[in-house]
Parts: sequence; structure tokens; C-alpha cells
Amino acid sequence: MSDNSHMLNSRSVENLTGGFGRLGIHSGATSTSSLRIPEPNPILGEIPHASKLAEDIGNLLMKDNLSDVTFKIDGISFPAHKVIMASRSEYFRALLFGGMRESTEAEIELHDTPVDAFRLLLRYTYTGNISLSQTKESLVLDVLGLAHQYGYAELEKAISDYLQATVDIQNVCTVLAAANLYSLRNLQNCCFDYADMRAEEVLKTEAFRRLPVDPVELLLQRDSFCAPEIKIFEAIKDWINAHSEETESYPRIVACLRMPLIELKDLLHTIRPSRFFSADAILDAIQEQSEKKSCELVYRGFAWPNVNVATTSYASIVEGESRAAIEEDPTNTNQDDKMTRHQINETDPGIVVEFNRPFILNNIRLMLADRDQRIFYSYYVEVGMDRKHWVRVIDHQHYICRSKQNLYFPKRVVKFVRIVGTYCSNSPYFHLSRMEAQYTTEPFTVDTASTLLIPTANVATIPNNALVVEGVSRIRNCLINGDTNSYDWDNGYTCHQVGSGSIAVQLPQPYLIDSLRLLLWDCDDRYYHYYVEVSIDQKNWVRVADKTEEQCRAWQLIRFEQRPVVFVRIVGTHNSANDIFHCVHFECPAQRSTPRTSTAEFRV
Repeated sequence: MSDNSHMLNSRSVENLTGGFGRLGIHSGATSTSSLRIPEPNPILGEIPHASKLAEDIGNLLMKDNLSDVTFKIDGISFPAHKVIMASRSEYFRALLFGGMRESTEAEIELHDTPVDAFRLLLRYTYTGNISLSQTKESLVLDVLGLAHQYGYAELEKAISDYLQATVDIQNVCTVLAAANLYSLRNLQNCCFDYADMRAEEVLKTEAFRRLPVDPVELLLQRDSFCAPEIKIFEAIKDWINAHSEETESYPRIVACLRMPLIELKDLLHTIRPSRFFSADAILDAIQEQSEKKSCELVYRGFAWPNVNVATTSYASIVEGESRAAIEEDPTNTNQDDKMTRHQINETDPGIVVEFNRPFILNNIRLMLADRDQRIFYSYYVEVGMDRKHWVRVIDHQHYICRSKQNLYFPKRVVKFVRIVGTYCSNSPYFHLSRMEAQYTTEPFTVDTASTLLIPTANVATIPNNALVVEGVSRIRNCLINGDTNSYDWDNGYTCHQVGSGSIAVQLPQPYLIDSLRLLLWDCDDRYYHYYVEVSIDQKNWVRVADKTEEQCRAWQLIRFEQRPVVFVRIVGTHNSANDIFHCVHFECPAQRSTPRTSTAEFRV
């Protein structure tokens, strides 16, 4: 029979559809429209029966057929299959196939294993499913313990994620105990963060009194666990009463109390009668209170990561004209009546912001009035817990600053912030358009001696409010716009006449810098000579690179001893083609990206 005999021609289709009609299945207007041809699989040749496989394996759960091992817990038998258990858990792989005694036994006794939790674990082993939302919390924690014990890493993480999403005031201590026991750091930190926000409520719960000593100690040691110290003492007393047989743990818990933060009357009438502390310890606390400055005590404060707390919801301006700097939605902030200001003199207290509670801060952002780019300021920032004793965290008195100020310092508990202007280039007033304060989680490095930030990212950028203050270009600030590709003979560079002027960049605030990078215009084979100087005040300059005797082309990486920098001046001294010095790109500190080979048109 020929191959053609296996093919249906159009007449054959008509005969078939006609046959359908005679059988009472009518084709309609056209003879082929009702012929139902099955749609092909989306991927030809793929057989998607994985769900059927999972269903068949799940059907083996708690079935004796083909079972080759039985787990016994408190007299209850759980038939299972070695190969399935071993494929799901490294623990059971070692137990059943690792040459241990249990490898040859048909019945294995499991000790210290909750029956209901193991039943759920077995269900997960065979089906991959557990409905945590329909399971009692205590049972969820038992399953978490078994997942940790038997090496079900994915299940352990899934339960941890679920508990993070469902933590509340009633279970936070119980979940914290489990997280600490199983070394689940993300879950532990979630519990810490939740407890920090509701410290007083947590101290009152029965679950806190049942906590083991380790998580209690970890919790109370935190600066961000912010509750009145006398309330913490009362909770410690209740915990000790609930753990009467753990006397060896008492010193660890009692040591968490910060007695110098407790008022004198409470030290004498509440702490002393408890006999948890010696008379000498109480006297030492009283002495610390009387002799130390408030800024030297170790306070507790609220840590709200990456939340601006310098707003009218959490703060008020108690010194300085107008509260505009902390308004949530300021408008026209460069108008005099929309700025907070103070007069620059030795007796003026500056601008003082008071928070409605102690906050842990490490980042303050200021927007200095910048309606005119020629307005410069100098200032310092202090923080404190009262208005008597201050700690200077930022000192920019000897630097020229403008516009955006992003200030970092080691974290401190803060109730007051004081910003004191010491210089303004065109006014007897220090003008503040906007202020933010937060506890940032982004990494940073500061030099504690100078209080200056040591940046790793390029700070000579337009978004960072850097400016090109000297040099000629068709597009303003193109030197620092980050574009190292779109330049040619007419555009994309900044220049100056050799022998006259320079190219200069001003950073908005001082940084500690030890490197910078330039891209010299390289559309032909010309070379340049130049040198680079830096300054903090635009008056006194320090030369950090001298390339006046070298033939320099394209990318230039310059390293020097770390120093404060506000201004960078690039002075071209020679161009082999003409008397104009051209620079395409500037950055500081130098970024570690690989310099490109110039793609600009090459002309001889």
C-alpha cells in the first residue's frame, strides 16, 4: 500500500463530515468547521505527569503495602519507605543507609519526638504539603523542631517565614525561644524587632516569664529594647520568681539592668528592698548618676530602621525660627518664610529639635538653602539626651558646605539634635530648608576623629548635588553626569584654555577621599599634561597629582593619601594638538569598574 493511501484528501473529509451529518451531527455552513481536531501539547513530546507521580507517592503515606521500615513513637507505629525517607532527609539517609544499626532493622524507635508533629512531618515527606494556618501554634513549633532535628532545611525555612509573618504580642517570646534554640537568625531578629517596638507589653506577658535565660539575656541587653528601666526591673523580678530553681542564672539576668537610668527614689524604695543588688552596687549607680554627664550614660532608645523621625509626628523645633524644616510636606522651601533659621553668633543656641521619645540614630540629612549656588555654609551638629550636655557628631566648621548634606555617625540614643551654623557667605543667618533623621541600615564608614564620611561610591554626581564650578561645556555639569560614551568632537566634554583657568568640581560636603578618576578626551591620538589639586575652602590648595611631565591619554587613575576634600581642581598644562585641555568624565573616589576602550570616532 502506498504512503498516499494513508492520507485523507478533501473528498474523504467531505465524506466523513457527510457521515457525521447522517449520524445526526450537523457540520453547519461549511463541511469542515465542526471537525474537532485535538489541540497539540504546548511542547511536543513532553509528558507532564509529575503531579500524578506526586499523587502516587502521597498515596503510600501510612500504608503497609511495600513498607520496609516502621517508626515507633510512644507505642504508635508509622509505616514508611526507606528510599522515600532517605530522599527527603539527610538525617534519614544516614540513619537508614549509612551502615548504622538501624539500617538493618525493620522497626526503629524514635525518642523525644512529639507524635502529632511527626505525623505532620511524615505527611510533608510524602506529599510536600502542610497547612500551617490550620495548625495550632504549639504544633507548628514542634514541627519546626523536627525539621531542624532531621535536616528538612526547606521546611525549616518555610515555617520560619510563616512565623515571621504571624508574630504577635502573645507569641513573640515563644517564637523567640524556638528561634534561639535552633539558631534561626532571621526569625530571631524578626522577634527582636517586634519586641523592640512593644517592649513594655512584652515584659507583661506570661510567655516572657517562661523564657529560658539565653533569649531573656539577649533581649534585655539590646539598646533598642526600650522600656522604663524600673519596668524592666519588675519583669526581671517576676522572671526570677518563675525560675526559682535556676539560681545560677540570676546574675546574668540581673546584670542586664541599667541601674544608673533608674530614678533615685526607685533605687532606694524599690531596688534596695528587693535584695537583688548589694548596697555597694546601688551606691555605685547613684554615684554614676551624679558624676557622669547625661551623654555618658548607656541609654535605651527606639530603633525604627530607615524611618525619618524628624517630622512633626515625632519631633518639634524648640529653638530656631519656624518649624518648616521638619514639616512632612514642605513647599517652596527656598522662601525665607518656609525655612528654619537662626542667627549666627556665639550666644545663639542654634536650631534645636526635640523628639517625643529617645531614638537610636546614625544618619541626619540636611538641605541647606540653595536658591543661589554661591551661598556657602559652615556648621556643626550635636546630639544629647537633655539640653545640658551635648556630643558633637558632625563638625563642618572648617569646610564650605552647600545644598544637600548626608551625615553619618556611630549610632547613638538621641532625644535632642542641635544644628549650629558658624558661617554663611551672604547672610548673618543659617538657613535650613529640610531636615531628616533616621537609623539607617545601609553600610557606611566614618572617621571618628574628623567626623567625615569615607565614601565608597562616587560622590561627584549630579544626584548628589555636586557642581562643576569652573570649565566650559555645551551641557552644564556634563563632566559629572556619568556618561562616558556619548562624546565627540563637539559635545560631551568640559574644557579650559591651557595657561588660563581650570576645570573645578565642588562637592556639597566634605568627604575623606584617597582617589579619583578622569577620562581625558581621546577621539584622536593626542596626549595631555596636567595636575590635580584639592581644597576644603577654595583658598588653600594641595597638589595630589602631578602629570606635567607625562604623556597622558584616556583614563587616568589617581591615588593619594586620604584627606578631606570639598573642591577638586584639574589644571591642564599641555595639549599635543592645540591649546585646549579636554576632560570627559570625573569621579571620586575612583570606582573599580573596568575602563572602556574609547568608542568615539578616531581621527588623525
